[in-house]
Amino acid sequence: MCRSHQERLYAIQTPESTPRAPYPWEAEGNLPRITKEFFRCKGNPANPPVLAEGVSTPLIDCEGTSRHGFPIIHGKEGIYPILIDLLNYVQKKTMKRVIITCGHRCPTHNAYSDPAKEARTSKHQIGAEVDFYVQGMEERPLEIVGLLMQYYLENPAYANDKDWNQFKRYDKTESHVTIQPWLNKEIFIKLYQKNEGRDADNRHPHAYLSIQVRFDRELKERVVYDWQKATRGYILP
Repeated sequence: MCRSHQERLYAIQTPESTPRAPYPWEAEGNLPRITKEFFRCKGNPANPPVLAEGVSTPLIDCEGTSRHGFPIIHGKEGIYPILIDLLNYVQKKTMKRVIITCGHRCPTHNAYSDPAKEARTSKHQIGAEVDFYVQGMEERPLEIVGLLMQYYLENPAYANDKDWNQFKRYDKTESHVTIQPWLNKEIFIKLYQKNEGRDADNRHPHAYLSIQVRFDRELKERVVYDWQKATRGYILP
C-alpha cells in the first residue's frame, strides 16, 4: 500500500452527545387529554370467579360499562373534576402519558378487585379516587408527588391559602403504606411501592400513586364514602 507525499492527517474531533429529539407522539399536543372516559369501571364479565378469604361464595365481576355509568357529581355523570385537572397537569408537565389503572369502580367490581374489609368503603365507588402511574417515570413516583403539590402553588384559585397549597404528612398507621401519605384540604396522596397495594386493577409491577378527594370546593363539604352514592348514585341502562 502506497501513500502520496501530499497526504495530510486531520485531527478527529471528540464526539459529542446529542439529545434525542422527541418522537411525534411524545409532544404535548399528541398526548390525549384525560377526560372522564379514562376513569371507566374496568369490570368485565369474562373475568373468572374468585374465592376470597372470609367469603363463602365465589366473587363475580360486574358486566362493565355496558351495564352502568359514572356516579352523579354536581348534578352530572362523571368524576370529581379535580382528579381530571391534576392528571392533565402532570401529563403536561412531564410530557409523558398518565396511565390510570383504577378510576371509578362500581360496588360489584370493587368487591371483586379488592375483597379486603377496608376496601368496602373505597372512594373509587363514588368517583372520588384514582390510581395511576406515569409511563417512563415508573421509578420516580416522588417527582410526581412534587408535581401534584406544585399544581396548588401555581393555580391562582388556591393562591395564598395554606389550607390548599401547603401539604402535611399523615402519620397514622392505618394507611397501609410504608411512606407517609401527604394531604391538604382537598386531596390525600398515597404512594404504593412495588410490593404494596396490589389488587385486580393493579397487577402491574410498578409503584403507583393514589389520589383521594377529601373536600368538595363547589359544595363546600367533606367528601366521604356513602352507601347510597356508591350503590345507587350512578346511571343504569
